[in-house]
Amino acid sequence: MRFHKLAALVVLGASTAWILTGEFSSVGSAQSENQPPVSAPEGAPVSDQRVVRTVGVVTPPRRDHARAIRISGTTEANRRSALAARTAGIVAELPVRQGSSVSAGDIVMRLDSEDKRSAVEMATAVLAQRQAELNAAERLATTGNVARLQLDGARAALATAQAQLDSANAELERYVLRAPFDGLVDRVSVEEGSAIAQSAQVAIVLDLDPILAVGQVNERDLESLRIGEASEIRLVNGAVAQGTLRYVSRDASPQTRTYGIEVSVPNPDRSFPAGMTTEITLRSDPVDAVFLPRSVVTLSGAGDLGIRIVGPDNKVGFVPIDLIDDTPTGLVLGGVPKDARIIVAGQDLVAEGDTVNPVEADAATVRRLIGEATGTTN
Repeated sequence: MRFHKLAALVVLGASTAWILTGEFSSVGSAQSENQPPVSAPEGAPVSDQRVVRTVGVVTPPRRDHARAIRISGTTEANRRSALAARTAGIVAELPVRQGSSVSAGDIVMRLDSEDKRSAVEMATAVLAQRQAELNAAERLATTGNVARLQLDGARAALATAQAQLDSANAELERYVLRAPFDGLVDRVSVEEGSAIAQSAQVAIVLDLDPILAVGQVNERDLESLRIGEASEIRLVNGAVAQGTLRYVSRDASPQTRTYGIEVSVPNPDRSFPAGMTTEITLRSDPVDAVFLPRSVVTLSGAGDLGIRIVGPDNKVGFVPIDLIDDTPTGLVLGGVPKDARIIVAGQDLVAEGDTVNPVEADAATVRRLIGEATGTTN
């Protein structure tokens, strides 16, 4: 018992002496001699320090790019003529068949016209007689043996005979149906020997060279189109051909508020038929653009779509997207400042105003961007 009292008195004395030295107040705040103090910007508390992140950047290639305007349409013949009989009669001659090629002026059908041929022959004979009478009257007039009035009568008779011959020939021509232009006979509706009425349809002739691709563009794209610009068509069977925009309507459809267009495509072998569904690709006016993968697109603090860039002071900025085109290989963007360093890796880990450590993106990324811009692959 005495020992315990003695031990307690020793501990109490030691504690009192330690407190009196003043070392108690420095516990938990002393710095280790081997650990340097944390530095902070002048005037800024340590709690405001941020980690400086490393991001991958690239300065993408630039080139003029014409935005693709893709619309659905159909092919049509350059010209289409439904030939009809100009008079009633019996089909005496039908030299064409479905699928036949014809040139302008070729006979498509001839009706029986024996009486009309006779009328032409008679008018021709009368004309020859009147011409001989006039020649005789002119010889007599030079010797003064015929009156002036008789000479004028002979000339009038000749003119009348000529008019009758012209009329007979015109009537005979009504029995002949000719091709109005070079083309293809697509359909024949009569048979040789059959009787047809006036205005009855005989055949349909198509001019398929060039073939036309027709469609409708919306109001927004109308002012981007220029007559004569190169275009492309892709038929539903996979065939692809190059053409030229030849017509843009300036009168909108009341129902759809769209404008009709025509693309002319060479078709010398008539391999492209009329009436086939096709995709028409038009091109807008070229603009300065950059080519970037879709992965670079991100959201700003306000929720807008765009890309993040690094300024000369290594601070992060944001550029809203001006989407010019969406190609199979990536996005085509306009409005990006020249020489801008675009963040292609780590853009979602930083915010506008952050200071970053930018490093050039790997060579594979740069090659891919150049390939997308030039249309080549490496």
